[in-house]
Amino acid sequence: MRRIHVGNALGAFGLGFTVPYLYVYVAQVRELGAVTAGLVLAVFAVAALVVLPFAGRAIVRRGALPVLLVALVTAALGALSLGLASSAVTVLPAAGVLGAGQAVMQPALATMIVDCSTAGTRSRAFAMQFFLQNLGLGVGGLIGGHLVDATRPGSFTLLFAVEAAMFLLLVGIMATVRMPDAPRIGSGAPRAKGSWKELLGDRAMVQLCVLGFVLFFACYGQFESGLSAYGVEAAGISTSALGTALAANTAVIVVAQFVVLRFVERRRRSRVIAAVGLLWAVAWGVAGYAGLGDGSQAMATAAFISTYALFGLGEAMLSPTVAPLVADLAPAGMAGQYNSAFALVKQLALAVGPAVGGPMGAALHGPYVVTFVLFSLGVTFLAVRLGRQLTPVQNQPSMARSRVVARGAEASEAVSAKV
Repeated sequence: MRRIHVGNALGAFGLGFTVPYLYVYVAQVRELGAVTAGLVLAVFAVAALVVLPFAGRAIVRRGALPVLLVALVTAALGALSLGLASSAVTVLPAAGVLGAGQAVMQPALATMIVDCSTAGTRSRAFAMQFFLQNLGLGVGGLIGGHLVDATRPGSFTLLFAVEAAMFLLLVGIMATVRMPDAPRIGSGAPRAKGSWKELLGDRAMVQLCVLGFVLFFACYGQFESGLSAYGVEAAGISTSALGTALAANTAVIVVAQFVVLRFVERRRRSRVIAAVGLLWAVAWGVAGYAGLGDGSQAMATAAFISTYALFGLGEAMLSPTVAPLVADLAPAGMAGQYNSAFALVKQLALAVGPAVGGPMGAALHGPYVVTFVLFSLGVTFLAVRLGRQLTPVQNQPSMARSRVVARGAEASEAVSAKV
C-alpha cells in the first residue's frame, strides 16, 4: 500500500508539471493556435472515453497491476512524444496516447488500493490517495511554473521529459509490488460475469453513477471553465486572484483531509454526500455574492476565493466516501469493472461540464449560479435516495467493526459463564 501511495504521488507530480501549461504550449509555444489547443484538450477526453470501457474488462481478467504497467508505459511514450511534437499532425496523436494512458491509470490504481485494503481501512486509504494526488499536483505545478519559459520551447520539452521520467520511475516501483491474491474472472466464465450487463443490473451502482455524474459536473467540471470565466467576467477577478483561489482549494484539501476523515468515518456515507451537496450550494451562493458587484473588489475577491475553499472542504469529505463505496458495491472480482465505470462517468462529466458551464459562466451570470445551486441540491436529493439502496454496512462500514467487537464480547462472556 505504501508503494501504491508513492506511485500516486509521483504520477500526480508528473501531471502537475504539464497539465496547467498544455494550452499555452500548443497554442503559443508551438504556434499552432487556439483551435488546435482546444482540439488537444478534446482529444484527452475522447481518448479516455474510448479506452475506459475496455480497461475495466482488462483489469478483471488480467489484474490491476499488469494493466497499470501498460498504462504507465503508454503515458510515458505519449508525454515524450508531445514534448517533441511541433505540428498538429504529431501533437494530436501524442495527446491521444497520453490521455489514454492517464485514463487507465486511475481505475487500475484504485483497484490495487481495494485489493490491498479491507472494508475497515479502505476509507483511510482513499483519503491518503486523494491527499497525495493534490499534494503532488500542487508541488508539480509550482515547480513546473518556475521552469517553463514561453520563449524557449526547450523548457517545455524538459517538462514533458520529466513527466515521462516520473511515469517510468513509477513503472519501476510498481514492478516490485507483490499484490495479494484477488478474485478474477477467467476466460471460461459466463459472458454476463465481469460485463457491463451485470453492472447495469446493480441498481445501487447505477444510482451512484448518476450521483457521481452530477457531483463531477457541478464541481470539477466547472473549476477551470465556467467558474473561472464567471469570476473574471462577473466578479472582475484577476488572473493572480484566480491562481490564489485554486491554491486555496488545494490547501484546504491538504490541511483538512485527515481532520475531516475522523468526522466522516463513523457517519453514513449517504448523509456525508448529502451534506457535501448542501455545502456546495452554499459555495455557489458565495460565488453569486462575488458577482453581484454590490461590495468592494476586495470583498468580491475574498468571496470568490472562499468559494474554491468550500469546494475543497467538500472534496475532502468525498474522497474517503465515494471511492470506497464503489469498491464495496463491487462483487468479488469486479472491482476493476466498477472502478472503470465510475471513472468513465467522471470523464463524461468533465467533458460536458466545461462545454455547458463555460459559455454560461462568461455570459449568463445569474442563471449560471442558480443552475449550479440547483445541481448541488440535486446531489443532496440523489444521495438520500441512494442511501435507501445501500445495506447498513455499505452505508456505514464502521457498523461491521462494531458488530464484530460486540460479538467478540458476547462470546467472551459466554465462555466466562461456562467456566
